[in-house]
Amino acid sequence: MDKSSLLNLNRQLEGELFFDDLTRALYATDASVYRKTPLAIAYPKHADDLKFLIDFATKHSIGLVPRTAGTSLAGQCVGEGIIVDTSRHFTKILHLDEKKGQVVVQPGVIRDELNRYLKPYGLFFGPNTSTSNRCMIGGMVGNNSSGTTSIQYGVTRDKVVAIKTILSDGSEVHFGDISKATFESKTKEPSLEGKLYSALKKELSNVEIQQDILKEFPKENIHRRNTGYAVDELLKNQVFGIDEPAFNMCKLLSGSEGTLAFSTELTLQLDVLPPEHAAMVATHYKNLQDCLSDVAPVMKHNLHLCEMMDKVILDCTKNNRQQLANRFFVKDDPAAILMLEVKAESESKLEKEINALQKTISKSGLSYASPVLYGDDIKKAIELRKAGLGLLGNMVGDKKAVACIEDTAVALEDLKDFIGEFTEIMDGYQQNAVYYAHAGAGELHLRPILNLKKSEDVKLFRKITTDVAKLTKKYKGSFSGEHGDGIVRAEFIPLMIGDKNYELLKRIKTYFDPNNIFNPGKIVDAYPMDESLRYVIDGKEPKIKTLLNFSDSEGILKAAEKCNGSGDCRKTHHMPGGMCPSYHATRNEKDTTRGRANALREFLTNSDKTNQFDHKELKDVFDLCLSCKACASECPSNVDVATLKAEFQYQYQEINGYSTRSKLFAYNTKINALASKVSKLTNIVYDSSLGSLLKKASGVAADRSLPKVYDFNFKKYLKEDTTSTPTKRKVVLYIDEFTKYLDVEVGKDAITLLKGLGYDVELYFGESGRTYLSKGFLKQARALANKNMPFLEEFTRKGLPIIGLEPSAILSFRDEYKRLLDNQKSADKIAQNCFLIEEFLSQEIANGIIDSSLFTSDKKQVKIHNHCHQKALSNQKVTFDVLNLPKNYEVTIIASGCCGMAGSFGYEKEHYKTSMEIGELKLFPAVRKASDQTLIAANGTSCRHQIFDGTKRKALHPVSILRQALLIN
Repeated sequence: MDKSSLLNLNRQLEGELFFDDLTRALYATDASVYRKTPLAIAYPKHADDLKFLIDFATKHSIGLVPRTAGTSLAGQCVGEGIIVDTSRHFTKILHLDEKKGQVVVQPGVIRDELNRYLKPYGLFFGPNTSTSNRCMIGGMVGNNSSGTTSIQYGVTRDKVVAIKTILSDGSEVHFGDISKATFESKTKEPSLEGKLYSALKKELSNVEIQQDILKEFPKENIHRRNTGYAVDELLKNQVFGIDEPAFNMCKLLSGSEGTLAFSTELTLQLDVLPPEHAAMVATHYKNLQDCLSDVAPVMKHNLHLCEMMDKVILDCTKNNRQQLANRFFVKDDPAAILMLEVKAESESKLEKEINALQKTISKSGLSYASPVLYGDDIKKAIELRKAGLGLLGNMVGDKKAVACIEDTAVALEDLKDFIGEFTEIMDGYQQNAVYYAHAGAGELHLRPILNLKKSEDVKLFRKITTDVAKLTKKYKGSFSGEHGDGIVRAEFIPLMIGDKNYELLKRIKTYFDPNNIFNPGKIVDAYPMDESLRYVIDGKEPKIKTLLNFSDSEGILKAAEKCNGSGDCRKTHHMPGGMCPSYHATRNEKDTTRGRANALREFLTNSDKTNQFDHKELKDVFDLCLSCKACASECPSNVDVATLKAEFQYQYQEINGYSTRSKLFAYNTKINALASKVSKLTNIVYDSSLGSLLKKASGVAADRSLPKVYDFNFKKYLKEDTTSTPTKRKVVLYIDEFTKYLDVEVGKDAITLLKGLGYDVELYFGESGRTYLSKGFLKQARALANKNMPFLEEFTRKGLPIIGLEPSAILSFRDEYKRLLDNQKSADKIAQNCFLIEEFLSQEIANGIIDSSLFTSDKKQVKIHNHCHQKALSNQKVTFDVLNLPKNYEVTIIASGCCGMAGSFGYEKEHYKTSMEIGELKLFPAVRKASDQTLIAANGTSCRHQIFDGTKRKALHPVSILRQALLIN
């Protein structure tokens, strides 16, 4: 299609339309194995925009692919037409009817955010997918999503009361409950809506068709069933011979994957919040069969959750920084764990539920351990299970656990035998499959481990899927339990429901969408399941030389390919965690971890340039990355975009040159060293009109304050400080480049604090290289790493802990130095010997070496904002622990993400607005809300600067707060 047609369409829309190479590449994939580059991406603003798109698609014979969060595992969200993304503008909760317990929402409302809104009313939306913190209601209805709670609250189809939709002729229709009389009346209307009712009456009144549906569709007691269109559900109403319920077209639209109409408003039936008291029994098993044998007996109890994790998933959690802490309840090395949650209105009733469940478990005698979890521990265990999908992306290399047969659902009584036969199929293919998820619903997410870059494994992909489809049919199960048909399973619908029923589905599609514009290639007339894969089959992998060491991922390309598209990075600032701060501010796909990884993979793989990094599109996609490293811990696949960005910047600048401003920031330490020699004059200049000129000339935002520089003799101060005589071990205090020239008071406070606590302090001065790393000056960063290495090795050899104040500096020894230094063993040893000062003091507290006796008993309130690198590479609790040393200090951690400063990012004039928007999401409001007497603790130099510029409140390093509280002065 020529661009002029798209430009004309763009002028018609009030929303946005993009058809540049970068945006098209970002939307070419979802969370499936497929890749189809779309013609364009539309962000409609309202129903009229959708009508323009429908008209355009009809005239030009192209498809419209509906998309919200893009977390589809089956390929529903990819296509060659126009992707219609409703996640940007269709995001309103329109109406809540408390009396009926119903809510009306637009399709772009996030499931967990809806429940956050509903909680004060004592209501919630029950279906709960593993992607619930970013998946959207439109996608859940399109997929008929289920999730962990389906055994208690049913599936999405059960909750859809009404849908306001736009049909293929552009007419707006409201589908909901209608009586038999109203149905009959509608069949006589000349509109497309009337024709639909008439056609369905004709088709489904046919006794032969009814019998064929009942014969071929999955067993009725399988509540997870998405194979094709739910015509079996349409028979269960007064129009077709049952007294109740009323006819509702929403039963058909739910699970139709956007192939029949375009939804604009969804009315949902809500449930009352579950009982307050909860417990989880985590039963451990030495083999899978024992685990599966216990499913049917435990399901006789009123469980709210019955989920399974196998050894493959559990082993993946060992390599994930965030999920490692959530393994606390895992005993020994189980082959499988069942997570069984019970709830009750009181503690006494809860104990009865637990005891009854444990009796059933004991009776079978198959479990070797069954710890009981309460409170936040339950949440941690559930997070561990929810992370399963993304954790599978942690597999190093090209072999991955592939989604193709992961959605089979069978009747509970068939589960053990089905899995037994499934295992035989896998054994026949010499496959060690992954087993996890919804055991209590008869659905385990079963995944073969394949390399879809190789033709032999692509053939296995089809063979295994075909064999398992036949096995599922044997047990009259559903091949698509909750993830939908999409591309990967639609081909098998005729096998699953029979040719006659498949022809019925095709006719229904034609009635609704005669021009085949709504998500073509899905459910009927399907795309081949083994084509349009994400990777080129048997292609020659590009050789990409990097300065940083990516051997842990087998190279930078595979590091980017670890992203499987599950979209954890699309959660908003309303959810816990910091990933991804720029997306929180912009809500643009390109500003997600997924977007950046996908773009890097796309352009590195398909580049025709000598330097594959030399693409402006990559510069654009990394532009708003703050290098906060939240993705390094929060992304289940550990896609560390900060590291990818550093390598990209280096490679791109080597070809295109390093800008003057980048040099100013990269060499900032040298500039500060010179400026400190005339620090008084420098600071006067910074505060004057000359400072404004300097900012303008160097591309610094006019509203950003410049940090003061200082000249201070720390060695002299250490020598003259007589706080106390050393009684404890010797430690090395690392005076980094920020402490040496900008945060002198923090360095002084650290010396006094450590000496006051009885430590023998030795100082080490060295530039970490953080400013070089942040601007992609990797050669200079490596030179500094090699310069620092002999000193760090010597301290490590002597057993002297190296303690740092600025997280971004000291933690570079733990993180980036492993990629910069050639001697990996030395780098690992150094990393293990470097600590944030809070980490060190927290451990000393735990060991009983430090206590509260040396600190004031005065009362104070302290609120903590911790540096992003600490959150990603350490933990926040250490700061909380040390600030609780003064026994009457009331300490809380601000639930903030990134402050938005991120070193040079917040200084740059083109990024200043985004920087402040990020700060305004959580951090600034929390600081402003605190009383003037409340101490604000922030251990990052950039964080303290950002807090001051954003709120005019002075934040203190935790060390300074402890120094003030120290009784020995």
